[in-house]
Amino acid sequence: MTMLEVIEKKKLGQELSPEEIRFFACAAAEKSVPDYQLSALLMAIRLNGMTDAETTELTLAMRDTGDVADLSSIPGIKVDKHSTGGVGDTTTLVLAPLVAACGAPVAKMSGRGLGHTGGTLDKMESIPGMRIDLTVEELLRQVREIGVAVVGQTGHLAPADKTLYALRDVTSTVDSIPLIVSSILSKKLAAGSDAIVLDVKTGSGALMHSLEDSIRLARKMVNVGNLAGKPTVALISGMDQPLGTHVGNALEVKEAIDILSGRAGGDLKEVSLTLGGYMLVLAEKAKTWEEGVRMLEEALESGAGLRKLREMIQAQGGEPAVCDDTGRLPQAPVRKTVCCGRDGYVREMDTVALGLAARALGAGRLRMEDQIDYSVGFVLMVRIGDRVQPGTPLCEIHARTEADAVRAEEAVREAIRWSDTPCERGKNFYAVVTRDGVTRL
Repeated sequence: MTMLEVIEKKKLGQELSPEEIRFFACAAAEKSVPDYQLSALLMAIRLNGMTDAETTELTLAMRDTGDVADLSSIPGIKVDKHSTGGVGDTTTLVLAPLVAACGAPVAKMSGRGLGHTGGTLDKMESIPGMRIDLTVEELLRQVREIGVAVVGQTGHLAPADKTLYALRDVTSTVDSIPLIVSSILSKKLAAGSDAIVLDVKTGSGALMHSLEDSIRLARKMVNVGNLAGKPTVALISGMDQPLGTHVGNALEVKEAIDILSGRAGGDLKEVSLTLGGYMLVLAEKAKTWEEGVRMLEEALESGAGLRKLREMIQAQGGEPAVCDDTGRLPQAPVRKTVCCGRDGYVREMDTVALGLAARALGAGRLRMEDQIDYSVGFVLMVRIGDRVQPGTPLCEIHARTEADAVRAEEAVREAIRWSDTPCERGKNFYAVVTRDGVTRL
């Protein structure tokens, strides 16, 4: 078998055999064939697609090119959650401790931010002393002892994906649904959890901007996850504006703590509770997602969720006192409150532009090796549909310098569109996708 034969077959729109797919995945992991041949096959897949069986086989083959975590020593059904990415999306830091407080073990491997999206690991590292580089043995012990751990992915997790993702980025094949599915799920399956809840974003700040494209992606991911033997459910949630009001690493940790402390609510809380409700169903701790949400609300009200976050921070070397005093998180030297400066209604937001504005402040990276400033970002004080006046606060900018704050103000203003007449915002959830089909909400 040669790569040229595999390329030729997919170029003609034919279905690849399991052996051909595994040959391709191994070649990517081992870099045993030239990049131009891998790129040619990626484009053939982008143009001609893959069946669910092919996509499942590619996902499993990519998973098997590296380490696969064995979580069987942890009692109970381990449930993972994955978001396709967004701005102000701090759901993991809210729902992981809450779900664990309800008796479902959470052993989560997360990633860093890149582009306009934030990364859970960067947010966690804004907590003084926090470790995210646990060994597999440390991960297992921590989850057995306290029920939750959120850590970085091992460098040996699905190495084929590392090669293929870099090529997709420079060959205009990032938007291929089979390649998106295999990239995400190969890492999720390698992380070892028993079931998966997917949060597939739709809107201006999402990978897929249209609802129909988001549903297509979710259906493919759910089908492949279930074919791979992992019960999988997907929710389609809105990303037409930042999910939380806080954008920036330490600021987002603060918002998560405020929610767990009962001081804050809003869209981030609602989305976290709903996703967590489905996690409890898959973990067989609740019969319906509504029952799961009620359990999570009780964990919020009793303080059990915040106590679990404190336990996780302490177990991973962080300073648990941030749960009592968020002022211990990194603080930016410059704070600037910006007012709307006009009458009207917030019509829409360019969520990607808002994410890039936070990155320009230093909250994100242009390259993976760049250093970030955990303290910077901004707090949005308006939501789509809000009625505003000239003196209504628009945002509070947290910056390193006055000049940075001025540039961020300009970027935030440019990212927000206004209307003179009332307008409605989109929903938090648009659909639920299970192995039985799509339920539109």
